[in-house]
Amino acid sequence: MIHRRDFLSGLLASAAASAAGQRRPNFIVILADDLGYSDLACYGSRRNRTPHLDRMAAEGVRFTDAYVPVPYCAPSRATLLTGRYPFRHGLVRNPAPDAGINDAGLPASEITLPEALKPLGYASSCIGKWHLGHTPEFLPRTQGFDEYYGILYSNDMRPVQIVHKERVVEYPVVQAKLTRDYTERGVRFIEQNRDKPFFLYLAHAMPHKPLAASEDFYTPDVPGSLYTNVIEELDWSVGQVLRRVAELGLDKDTMVVFLSDNGPWFGGETPFRGMKSRTWEGGLRVPMIARWPGRIRAGLVSREVCGSWDLFPTICSLAGAQVPTDRVIDGRDIFPLMTTPGAKSPHEAIYCMQGEQLYVIRSGKWKLHVRPAGAATTLPGAGADWVDPRGPDGITIIAQHEQARPSQHPGLQTGDAPKGMMLFDLETDPGEQRDVAAQNPDVVRRLKSMFDAVDKQVPKI
Repeated sequence: MIHRRDFLSGLLASAAASAAGQRRPNFIVILADDLGYSDLACYGSRRNRTPHLDRMAAEGVRFTDAYVPVPYCAPSRATLLTGRYPFRHGLVRNPAPDAGINDAGLPASEITLPEALKPLGYASSCIGKWHLGHTPEFLPRTQGFDEYYGILYSNDMRPVQIVHKERVVEYPVVQAKLTRDYTERGVRFIEQNRDKPFFLYLAHAMPHKPLAASEDFYTPDVPGSLYTNVIEELDWSVGQVLRRVAELGLDKDTMVVFLSDNGPWFGGETPFRGMKSRTWEGGLRVPMIARWPGRIRAGLVSREVCGSWDLFPTICSLAGAQVPTDRVIDGRDIFPLMTTPGAKSPHEAIYCMQGEQLYVIRSGKWKLHVRPAGAATTLPGAGADWVDPRGPDGITIIAQHEQARPSQHPGLQTGDAPKGMMLFDLETDPGEQRDVAAQNPDVVRRLKSMFDAVDKQVPKI
């Protein structure tokens, strides 16, 4: 296997040898945390106003069948940055300092997007949630980013503290200012690098619990409005980024992608079964929008199956960066899905995990749960007077207290009881209500055969 150092040296030589040509494109990836599929108006929300994201979809491509590889944070983020399923990059659980999980992180041997782009002269910044390891060997600047500012893990994991580069600069954190703070820093990064190609990874804390919005969006006089406040401030943030890109004359040079790291937690919206933490569609299918005036077809809706792992090879291809050949890259270039009506998915099948195991396969309209997705998510002892042990306490976590309740399950809780080898036709039954495995034995055999071939590659621990 080629060592990462040798790969990057090869990239430098390749970049130096390439003839000077037109400016390389900029890339901005905006990642929401625990955003529901239908939390955006352009995906069906009737309670949240999201004019900037709606405009982004109208001026670009909106994906209806985009997936993440797991229904929770860290492995999903590692896959986005490497183009590899979690069982390949090795980060299959969430680092958590307050739970003593300090040894989990993205291995140094992995090649990330900023590392692939750096030899081509790209400036890079990670702003917001990292969650790929919070000890020194895993920090963002060891993984190719020039700059980092944000919380190294989820905003409900103690200690909640802002890190700049490798130094703690704020503790405790007033979470109501996070979305605005991250947005303003992202805009400054764009301004500072307007004359060279850049990659901005803007990973928002919201709407992960605890929810918090700034004074400009917070409406305490409207009961139950905090989740909407948070989503509308996220939409404002996207608008600020798009506006500044246009003002700097970078619109035609900049591809902007918006997506979520997994499905929603309590309080969010999804039309599908389940939520975050489950391998039902509600945990795995996410909103994804891409915009690039003059390159991405305006108003396109792609109903083809794709995933967050496809961003790595797509961005590398558009930048002219080398894709590693010494390892399996599970992603594929999906730029044709963004430009050509009727373009087909490059995937015969995609696979999703839970923990260390492969759980599901989707191929075309079919989804097979080889391992059971589990019952609806519940919180032990979560009655009407339940208090989240990781919620705001006014000292270590400072944020508004009107948090979503466990009664606010975001997805469908109905359907055939969960078990292994359930087959769903997502074209006619996107809510995964009726298991049709018995009626389609040939489909089950075909999908199980493909699943088994990939499952053999999963390390058995």
